[in-house]
Amino acid sequence: MTNMSKYVIQGGKTLKGTISVSGAKNMATKLMVACLLSDQVMTLKNVPEIEDVNRLLEVLSDLGVKINKLHDNTYQLDPKHFNPKNLNMELVSKFRASILLLGPLLAQYQEIKFPHPGGCTIGKRPIDMFIEGFKKMGVTVSIDDKYYIFRSNGLQGAKIVFPQITVTGTETLLLAAVKAKGITHLINVAQEPEVIALAEYLNKNGAKIRGVGTSVLEIEGVNNLQNSEVEIIPDRIEAGSFLALACASNSNLKITNCNPDHLQVPLTLLEQMGVKMKIGLNEIEILASKDLQALNIKTHEYPGFPTDMQAPFTVLMTQAFGQSLIHETIFEGRLFYTDFLNRMGANIIMCDPQRVLLTGPTKLKGKKLESPDLRAGIAMVIAGLIAEGTTEIENIYQIERGYEGLIDKLKAVGANIIKKND
Repeated sequence: MTNMSKYVIQGGKTLKGTISVSGAKNMATKLMVACLLSDQVMTLKNVPEIEDVNRLLEVLSDLGVKINKLHDNTYQLDPKHFNPKNLNMELVSKFRASILLLGPLLAQYQEIKFPHPGGCTIGKRPIDMFIEGFKKMGVTVSIDDKYYIFRSNGLQGAKIVFPQITVTGTETLLLAAVKAKGITHLINVAQEPEVIALAEYLNKNGAKIRGVGTSVLEIEGVNNLQNSEVEIIPDRIEAGSFLALACASNSNLKITNCNPDHLQVPLTLLEQMGVKMKIGLNEIEILASKDLQALNIKTHEYPGFPTDMQAPFTVLMTQAFGQSLIHETIFEGRLFYTDFLNRMGANIIMCDPQRVLLTGPTKLKGKKLESPDLRAGIAMVIAGLIAEGTTEIENIYQIERGYEGLIDKLKAVGANIIKKND
Protein backbone atom coordinates (compact mmCIF):
# COMPACT_ATOMS: atom_id res chain seq x y z
CA MET A 1 0.00 0.00 0.00
CA THR A 2 2.88 2.32 -0.71
CA ASN A 3 1.97 5.55 -2.38
CA MET A 4 4.56 7.72 -4.11
CA SER A 5 2.10 10.56 -4.73
CA LYS A 6 2.45 13.92 -3.02
CA TYR A 7 0.46 17.13 -2.58
CA VAL A 8 1.96 20.37 -3.87
CA ILE A 9 0.40 23.48 -2.33
CA GLN A 10 0.89 27.14 -3.17
CA GLY A 11 -0.13 28.73 0.12
CA GLY A 12 -1.30 32.07 1.41
CA LYS A 13 -4.59 32.26 -0.47
CA THR A 14 -7.81 33.31 1.23
CA LEU A 15 -10.52 30.74 0.64
CA LYS A 16 -14.18 31.35 -0.06
CA GLY A 17 -17.27 29.30 -0.77
CA THR A 18 -18.94 26.11 0.41
CA ILE A 19 -17.25 22.90 1.44
CA SER A 20 -19.24 19.73 2.06
CA VAL A 21 -18.60 17.10 4.75
CA SER A 22 -18.62 13.40 3.78
CA GLY A 23 -19.97 10.45 5.75
CA ALA A 24 -18.16 9.46 8.93
CA LYS A 25 -15.27 7.05 8.39
CA ASN A 26 -15.64 5.81 11.95
CA MET A 27 -19.27 4.86 11.44
CA ALA A 28 -19.00 3.45 7.91
CA THR A 29 -16.30 0.91 8.78
CA LYS A 30 -18.18 -0.31 11.89
CA LEU A 31 -21.47 -0.79 10.04
CA MET A 32 -19.76 -2.62 7.18
CA VAL A 33 -18.45 -5.12 9.73
CA ALA A 34 -21.87 -5.33 11.46
CA CYS A 35 -23.38 -6.68 8.21
CA LEU A 36 -21.73 -10.03 9.07
CA LEU A 37 -24.11 -10.55 12.02
CA SER A 38 -27.01 -11.26 9.64
CA ASP A 39 -27.57 -13.15 6.38
CA GLN A 40 -29.68 -10.31 4.98
CA VAL A 41 -28.67 -7.48 2.65
CA MET A 42 -27.45 -4.18 4.15
CA THR A 43 -27.76 -0.95 2.16
CA LEU A 44 -25.32 1.76 3.22
CA LYS A 45 -25.82 5.38 2.12
CA ASN A 46 -23.43 8.34 2.40
CA VAL A 47 -20.39 6.02 2.51
CA PRO A 48 -17.13 8.01 2.20
CA GLU A 49 -15.00 6.94 -0.78
CA ILE A 50 -11.73 6.64 1.14
CA GLU A 51 -8.88 4.17 1.47
CA ASP A 52 -10.00 2.65 4.78
CA VAL A 53 -13.43 1.87 3.31
CA ASN A 54 -11.91 0.41 0.13
CA ARG A 55 -9.57 -1.87 2.13
CA LEU A 56 -12.42 -3.13 4.30
CA LEU A 57 -14.57 -3.79 1.23
CA GLU A 58 -11.71 -5.93 -0.11
CA VAL A 59 -11.56 -7.90 3.15
CA LEU A 60 -15.35 -8.42 3.16
CA SER A 61 -15.30 -9.47 -0.49
CA ASP A 62 -12.66 -12.10 0.29
CA LEU A 63 -14.90 -13.34 3.11
CA GLY A 64 -17.64 -14.00 0.57
CA VAL A 65 -19.71 -10.85 1.04
CA LYS A 66 -21.23 -9.80 -2.28
CA ILE A 67 -20.68 -6.07 -2.75
CA ASN A 68 -22.83 -4.06 -5.11
CA LYS A 69 -22.12 -0.36 -5.62
CA LEU A 70 -25.49 1.16 -6.52
CA HIS A 71 -24.05 4.61 -7.22
CA ASP A 72 -21.57 7.02 -5.63
CA ASN A 73 -21.49 6.61 -1.85
CA THR A 74 -24.19 3.90 -1.78
CA TYR A 75 -23.39 0.21 -1.38
CA GLN A 76 -25.30 -3.02 -0.90
CA LEU A 77 -23.56 -5.72 1.15
CA ASP A 78 -24.93 -9.27 0.92
CA PRO A 79 -23.28 -11.53 3.56
CA LYS A 80 -25.29 -14.67 2.70
CA HIS A 81 -22.21 -16.63 1.56
CA PHE A 82 -19.82 -15.24 4.19
CA ASN A 83 -17.04 -17.73 5.08
CA PRO A 84 -14.57 -16.86 7.88
CA LYS A 85 -11.98 -19.30 6.52
CA ASN A 86 -11.34 -16.85 3.66
CA LEU A 87 -10.03 -14.09 5.92
CA ASN A 88 -7.28 -12.29 3.98
CA MET A 89 -4.51 -12.23 6.59
CA GLU A 90 -2.29 -9.87 4.63
CA LEU A 91 -5.00 -7.23 4.16
CA VAL A 92 -6.31 -7.59 7.70
CA SER A 93 -2.83 -7.06 9.14
CA LYS A 94 -2.50 -3.70 7.37
CA PHE A 95 -5.23 -1.60 8.94
CA ARG A 96 -6.45 -1.22 12.48
CA ALA A 97 -10.22 -1.17 11.83
CA SER A 98 -9.95 -4.85 10.92
CA ILE A 99 -9.95 -5.76 14.62
CA LEU A 100 -13.70 -5.03 14.62
CA LEU A 101 -14.15 -8.23 12.59
CA LEU A 102 -13.40 -10.21 15.75
CA GLY A 103 -16.80 -9.39 17.26
CA PRO A 104 -19.01 -10.87 14.52
CA LEU A 105 -16.55 -13.71 13.82
CA LEU A 106 -16.43 -14.87 17.44
CA ALA A 107 -20.17 -14.39 17.81
CA GLN A 108 -20.72 -17.09 15.17
CA TYR A 109 -17.64 -19.34 14.89
CA GLN A 110 -15.76 -21.42 17.45
CA GLU A 111 -12.20 -20.89 16.18
CA ILE A 112 -10.73 -17.80 14.56
CA LYS A 113 -7.12 -17.17 13.53
CA PHE A 114 -6.30 -13.45 13.41
CA PRO A 115 -3.11 -11.48 12.65
CA HIS A 116 -1.93 -8.49 14.62
CA PRO A 117 -3.86 -5.52 13.17
CA GLY A 118 -1.85 -2.69 11.66
CA GLY A 119 -2.83 0.68 10.19
CA CYS A 120 -2.06 4.14 11.46
CA THR A 121 0.89 4.38 13.86
CA ILE A 122 -1.30 6.55 16.07
CA GLY A 123 -3.73 4.44 18.06
CA LYS A 124 -1.65 1.27 17.88
CA ARG A 125 -2.57 0.31 21.40
CA PRO A 126 -2.04 -3.30 22.40
CA ILE A 127 -5.13 -5.43 21.91
CA ASP A 128 -5.05 -6.55 25.55
CA MET A 129 -8.41 -4.93 26.29
CA PHE A 130 -10.05 -6.90 23.49
CA ILE A 131 -8.43 -10.15 24.59
CA GLU A 132 -9.42 -9.68 28.24
CA GLY A 133 -13.00 -8.92 27.20
CA PHE A 134 -13.26 -12.01 25.03
CA LYS A 135 -11.74 -14.18 27.77
CA LYS A 136 -14.54 -13.03 30.10
CA MET A 137 -17.00 -14.18 27.43
CA GLY A 138 -15.52 -17.68 27.46
CA VAL A 139 -12.88 -17.41 24.72
CA THR A 140 -9.44 -18.99 25.11
CA VAL A 141 -6.63 -17.09 23.39
CA SER A 142 -3.25 -18.42 22.30
CA ILE A 143 -0.52 -16.67 20.33
CA ASP A 144 2.02 -18.03 17.87
CA ASP A 145 4.62 -16.20 15.77
CA LYS A 146 2.10 -14.59 13.43
CA TYR A 147 -1.39 -15.06 14.78
CA TYR A 148 -3.77 -14.91 17.69
CA ILE A 149 -5.94 -18.04 17.86
CA PHE A 150 -9.34 -17.52 19.50
CA ARG A 151 -11.41 -20.56 20.51
CA SER A 152 -14.79 -20.87 22.23
CA ASN A 153 -17.86 -23.08 22.51
CA GLY A 154 -20.07 -20.06 21.96
CA LEU A 155 -19.83 -16.62 23.59
CA GLN A 156 -21.33 -16.17 27.07
CA GLY A 157 -22.67 -12.95 28.53
CA ALA A 158 -20.27 -11.33 31.00
CA LYS A 159 -19.51 -8.19 32.97
CA ILE A 160 -16.67 -6.35 31.25
CA VAL A 161 -15.15 -3.20 32.72
CA PHE A 162 -12.92 -1.11 30.46
CA PRO A 163 -10.00 0.30 32.53
CA GLN A 164 -9.93 3.23 30.11
CA ILE A 165 -12.47 4.42 27.58
CA THR A 166 -11.89 2.83 24.18
CA VAL A 167 -14.03 3.43 21.11
CA THR A 168 -12.88 0.38 19.15
CA GLY A 169 -12.97 -1.80 22.25
CA THR A 170 -16.55 -0.74 22.99
CA GLU A 171 -17.66 -1.42 19.43
CA THR A 172 -15.83 -4.74 19.05
CA LEU A 173 -17.27 -6.24 22.24
CA LEU A 174 -20.70 -4.77 21.50
CA LEU A 175 -20.68 -6.55 18.11
CA ALA A 176 -19.80 -9.78 19.93
CA ALA A 177 -22.28 -9.39 22.80
CA VAL A 178 -25.39 -8.92 20.64
CA LYS A 179 -25.28 -12.64 19.78
CA ALA A 180 -23.78 -14.00 23.03
CA LYS A 181 -25.84 -16.23 25.32
CA GLY A 182 -27.28 -14.28 28.24
CA ILE A 183 -26.64 -10.71 29.32
CA THR A 184 -23.43 -8.71 28.89
CA HIS A 185 -22.67 -5.54 30.83
CA LEU A 186 -20.08 -3.21 29.29
CA ILE A 187 -18.89 -0.64 31.85
CA ASN A 188 -17.07 2.66 31.08
CA VAL A 189 -17.89 2.56 27.37
CA ALA A 190 -17.23 5.22 24.74
CA GLN A 191 -20.14 7.57 23.98
CA GLU A 192 -19.06 8.96 20.60
CA PRO A 193 -21.87 9.68 18.09
CA GLU A 194 -20.53 6.86 15.89
CA VAL A 195 -20.85 4.36 18.78
CA ILE A 196 -24.41 5.50 19.46
CA ALA A 197 -25.29 5.25 15.75
CA LEU A 198 -23.95 1.66 15.62
CA ALA A 199 -25.95 0.63 18.70
CA GLU A 200 -29.11 2.28 17.33
CA TYR A 201 -28.71 0.41 14.03
CA LEU A 202 -28.30 -2.91 15.84
CA ASN A 203 -31.37 -2.23 18.02
CA LYS A 204 -33.41 -1.32 14.96
CA ASN A 205 -32.51 -4.73 13.51
CA GLY A 206 -33.33 -6.95 16.46
CA ALA A 207 -30.58 -6.42 19.05
CA LYS A 208 -31.46 -5.74 22.69
CA ILE A 209 -29.06 -3.02 23.86
CA ARG A 210 -30.04 -0.80 26.80
CA GLY A 211 -28.23 2.32 28.00
CA VAL A 212 -27.32 3.61 24.53
CA GLY A 213 -25.63 7.01 24.92
CA THR A 214 -24.55 6.33 28.52
CA SER A 215 -21.34 4.91 29.99
CA VAL A 216 -22.95 1.51 30.76
CA LEU A 217 -24.45 -0.82 28.15
CA GLU A 218 -26.58 -3.84 28.96
CA ILE A 219 -26.84 -6.25 26.04
CA GLU A 220 -29.17 -9.23 26.00
CA GLY A 221 -27.96 -11.66 23.37
CA VAL A 222 -30.30 -12.71 20.55
CA ASN A 223 -30.11 -15.57 18.05
CA ASN A 224 -30.95 -13.63 14.90
CA LEU A 225 -30.44 -10.13 13.58
CA GLN A 226 -31.66 -8.43 10.43
CA ASN A 227 -29.92 -5.97 8.14
CA SER A 228 -31.56 -2.88 6.64
CA GLU A 229 -30.90 0.45 4.95
CA VAL A 230 -28.86 2.96 6.95
CA GLU A 231 -27.36 6.38 6.27
CA ILE A 232 -23.89 7.22 7.59
CA ILE A 233 -23.83 10.29 9.84
CA PRO A 234 -21.60 13.26 8.85
CA ASP A 235 -17.91 13.01 9.72
CA ARG A 236 -17.47 15.39 12.65
CA ILE A 237 -13.65 15.13 12.46
CA GLU A 238 -13.65 16.24 8.83
CA ALA A 239 -16.01 19.09 9.76
CA GLY A 240 -13.68 20.11 12.59
CA SER A 241 -10.69 20.04 10.21
CA PHE A 242 -12.51 22.41 7.85
CA LEU A 243 -13.42 24.68 10.79
CA ALA A 244 -9.73 24.93 11.71
CA LEU A 245 -8.81 25.62 8.06
CA ALA A 246 -11.40 28.40 7.70
CA CYS A 247 -10.30 30.16 10.89
CA ALA A 248 -6.54 29.72 10.32
CA SER A 249 -6.76 31.12 6.78
CA ASN A 250 -9.03 34.00 7.85
CA SER A 251 -11.58 32.90 5.26
CA ASN A 252 -15.33 32.99 4.74
CA LEU A 253 -16.28 29.34 4.45
CA LYS A 254 -19.63 27.59 4.75
CA ILE A 255 -19.29 23.98 5.95
CA THR A 256 -22.35 21.97 4.90
CA ASN A 257 -23.73 18.46 5.52
CA CYS A 258 -22.45 18.50 9.09
CA ASN A 259 -24.04 18.12 12.52
CA PRO A 260 -23.14 21.09 14.77
CA ASP A 261 -24.50 19.19 17.80
CA HIS A 262 -21.53 16.82 17.47
CA LEU A 263 -19.09 19.76 17.58
CA GLN A 264 -20.22 21.71 20.61
CA VAL A 265 -16.87 21.84 22.45
CA PRO A 266 -14.78 22.82 19.38
CA LEU A 267 -17.38 25.47 18.43
CA THR A 268 -17.36 26.87 21.98
CA LEU A 269 -13.56 27.15 21.86
CA LEU A 270 -13.73 28.97 18.53
CA GLU A 271 -16.22 31.46 20.01
CA GLN A 272 -13.83 32.05 22.92
CA MET A 273 -11.06 32.76 20.40
CA GLY A 274 -13.20 35.47 18.78
CA VAL A 275 -14.33 33.59 15.67
CA LYS A 276 -17.52 34.95 14.11
CA MET A 277 -19.87 32.24 12.87
CA LYS A 278 -23.43 31.38 11.97
CA ILE A 279 -24.66 27.96 13.03
CA GLY A 280 -27.55 26.33 11.18
CA LEU A 281 -29.26 22.97 11.48
CA ASN A 282 -26.70 21.12 9.35
CA GLU A 283 -24.20 23.81 8.39
CA ILE A 284 -21.70 26.19 9.98
CA GLU A 285 -20.65 29.41 8.31
CA ILE A 286 -17.29 30.83 9.43
CA LEU A 287 -16.81 34.55 8.84
CA ALA A 288 -13.33 35.98 8.39
CA SER A 289 -12.19 36.99 11.87
CA LYS A 290 -8.97 38.83 12.68
CA ASP A 291 -7.05 39.04 15.96
CA LEU A 292 -7.99 35.60 17.21
CA GLN A 293 -6.97 34.96 20.82
CA ALA A 294 -4.98 31.90 21.86
CA LEU A 295 -6.43 29.43 24.33
CA ASN A 296 -5.54 26.12 25.92
CA ILE A 297 -6.78 22.82 24.49
CA LYS A 298 -7.01 19.55 26.41
CA THR A 299 -8.22 16.49 24.55
CA HIS A 300 -10.87 14.32 26.17
CA GLU A 301 -13.18 11.48 25.26
CA TYR A 302 -16.53 12.55 23.76
CA PRO A 303 -18.21 14.90 24.42
CA GLY A 304 -14.89 16.59 25.21
CA PHE A 305 -12.44 18.00 22.67
CA PRO A 306 -11.61 15.19 20.20
CA THR A 307 -8.05 13.94 19.99
CA ASP A 308 -8.53 13.65 16.21
CA MET A 309 -9.05 17.45 15.95
CA GLN A 310 -6.05 18.30 18.09
CA ALA A 311 -3.54 18.60 15.20
CA PRO A 312 -5.69 20.86 12.95
CA PHE A 313 -6.49 23.13 15.92
CA THR A 314 -2.80 23.28 16.86
CA VAL A 315 -2.15 24.71 13.38
CA LEU A 316 -4.93 27.24 14.03
CA MET A 317 -3.25 28.28 17.29
CA THR A 318 -0.08 29.26 15.36
CA GLN A 319 -2.19 32.11 13.96
CA ALA A 320 -3.72 33.24 17.28
CA PHE A 321 -2.38 35.93 19.62
CA GLY A 322 -0.83 34.71 22.86
CA GLN A 323 0.25 31.40 24.33
CA SER A 324 -1.58 28.09 24.01
CA LEU A 325 -0.96 24.91 25.95
CA ILE A 326 -1.98 21.86 23.92
CA HIS A 327 -2.44 18.84 26.20
CA GLU A 328 -2.95 15.47 24.48
CA THR A 329 -4.46 13.06 27.02
CA ILE A 330 -5.63 10.18 24.78
CA PHE A 331 -2.70 9.00 22.63
CA GLU A 332 0.98 9.04 23.46
CA GLY A 333 3.34 10.40 20.84
CA ARG A 334 0.64 12.35 19.04
CA LEU A 335 2.41 15.72 19.26
CA PHE A 336 5.67 14.85 17.48
CA TYR A 337 4.32 16.34 14.22
CA THR A 338 4.79 19.79 15.80
CA ASP A 339 8.45 19.52 14.76
CA PHE A 340 7.23 19.94 11.15
CA LEU A 341 5.33 23.10 12.14
CA ASN A 342 8.46 24.50 13.79
CA ARG A 343 10.38 23.88 10.55
CA MET A 344 7.71 26.01 8.85
CA GLY A 345 8.24 28.85 11.34
CA ALA A 346 5.93 28.03 14.23
CA ASN A 347 7.04 28.73 17.81
CA ILE A 348 6.27 25.49 19.66
CA ILE A 349 8.10 24.09 22.68
CA MET A 350 7.56 20.47 23.65
CA CYS A 351 7.17 20.33 27.44
CA ASP A 352 6.83 16.53 27.47
CA PRO A 353 5.39 13.92 25.06
CA GLN A 354 1.84 14.92 26.08
CA ARG A 355 2.08 18.75 26.11
CA VAL A 356 3.35 21.54 23.90
CA LEU A 357 3.48 25.28 24.53
CA LEU A 358 2.75 27.38 21.47
CA THR A 359 3.25 31.13 21.02
CA GLY A 360 1.54 33.00 18.18
CA PRO A 361 0.88 34.38 15.78
CA THR A 362 3.70 33.30 13.49
CA LYS A 363 4.00 33.39 9.71
CA LEU A 364 4.48 29.91 8.29
CA LYS A 365 6.70 29.26 5.28
CA GLY A 366 6.29 26.43 2.80
CA LYS A 367 8.51 23.36 3.27
CA LYS A 368 8.87 19.76 2.13
CA LEU A 369 7.00 17.64 4.65
CA GLU A 370 5.74 14.14 5.21
CA SER A 371 2.38 13.07 6.58
CA PRO A 372 3.16 11.14 9.79
CA ASP A 373 -0.41 9.92 10.28
CA LEU A 374 -3.98 10.65 9.19
CA ARG A 375 -4.83 13.61 11.46
CA ALA A 376 -1.35 15.15 11.54
CA GLY A 377 -1.49 14.79 7.74
CA ILE A 378 -4.54 17.03 7.38
CA ALA A 379 -2.82 19.47 9.77
CA MET A 380 0.14 19.59 7.35
CA VAL A 381 -2.29 20.39 4.52
CA ILE A 382 -3.85 23.23 6.54
CA ALA A 383 -0.38 24.55 7.42
CA GLY A 384 0.61 24.44 3.74
CA LEU A 385 -2.53 26.32 2.72
CA ILE A 386 -1.84 29.20 5.13
CA ALA A 387 1.95 29.27 4.59
CA GLU A 388 3.85 31.56 2.25
CA GLY A 389 5.34 29.78 -0.76
CA THR A 390 5.28 26.14 -1.78
CA THR A 391 4.64 23.17 0.50
CA GLU A 392 5.12 19.57 -0.61
CA ILE A 393 3.59 16.77 1.44
CA GLU A 394 4.59 13.15 0.93
CA ASN A 395 3.09 9.93 2.34
CA ILE A 396 -0.38 11.23 1.46
CA TYR A 397 -1.83 7.73 1.57
CA GLN A 398 -2.26 8.38 5.29
CA ILE A 399 -4.42 11.44 4.56
CA GLU A 400 -6.52 9.74 1.91
CA ARG A 401 -7.36 6.99 4.39
CA GLY A 402 -9.80 9.40 6.00
CA TYR A 403 -10.67 12.36 3.74
CA GLU A 404 -12.83 11.86 0.67
CA GLY A 405 -12.12 13.92 -2.46
CA LEU A 406 -9.96 16.33 -0.48
CA ILE A 407 -8.21 17.94 -3.45
CA ASP A 408 -11.47 18.66 -5.30
CA LYS A 409 -13.14 20.05 -2.18
CA LEU A 410 -10.23 22.41 -1.46
CA LYS A 411 -9.87 23.55 -5.08
CA ALA A 412 -13.59 24.40 -5.17
CA VAL A 413 -13.08 26.98 -2.40
CA GLY A 414 -10.01 28.53 -4.05
CA ALA A 415 -7.06 26.49 -2.73
CA ASN A 416 -4.05 26.07 -5.00
CA ILE A 417 -3.32 22.37 -4.40
CA ILE A 418 -2.50 19.55 -6.81
CA LYS A 419 -1.66 15.87 -6.48
CA LYS A 420 1.54 14.78 -8.23
CA ASN A 421 2.61 11.21 -8.93
CA ASP A 422 6.36 10.68 -8.78
